[in-house]
Amino acid sequence: MNKKRTMPGIISTAILCFIFWMIITGQIVAVFTGGASLQSIVIGLIVSILVGWFSSLFLINDSPFYLWMPARLVNLIGYIFITLPVAIFKANVDVAKRALSPHPKINPGIVKIPVDVSSDYGMALVADSITLTPGTVTMDIVEENGQTYYYVHWIDVETTDPAEAGEIIKGTFERKVKGIWG
Repeated sequence: MNKKRTMPGIISTAILCFIFWMIITGQIVAVFTGGASLQSIVIGLIVSILVGWFSSLFLINDSPFYLWMPARLVNLIGYIFITLPVAIFKANVDVAKRALSPHPKINPGIVKIPVDVSSDYGMALVADSITLTPGTVTMDIVEENGQTYYYVHWIDVETTDPAEAGEIIKGTFERKVKGIWG
């Protein structure tokens, strides 16, 4: 690994960390209502710069401001606040029905599904999204003969065909993630 720390990478990472700091501490709302704590904002800024300095080597691969392009940012926000929560809700309802049923329909197994996202960030986001939805867990990501696959434990294996299983498990996630990381 011959990566170098760059100022744009540090700035991009620090901005992202600062936004999360402001959201988590509630200062983002306080800024708009006039109750922001200057001390909290300054501490958040300092911590964000330090985190940006130390972690930008690991978080930034190519273009530091790739994700800050408006279309990608809007797609990411939509994914985080609409696509993923809707999928988690649907999966929760499905698993709850199975758990409360006197004769639950389950056919657990492991399926191998192809990955159609090329970036590491995209693959990780899809794999994590699969794991966050009840009833599925991404167990491994492997590359075989130039193709990348997820191994997913599925509560009710409906098909063992990789393409069909992939569409059922990751279809929406992958299509949306391609709008973010290609």
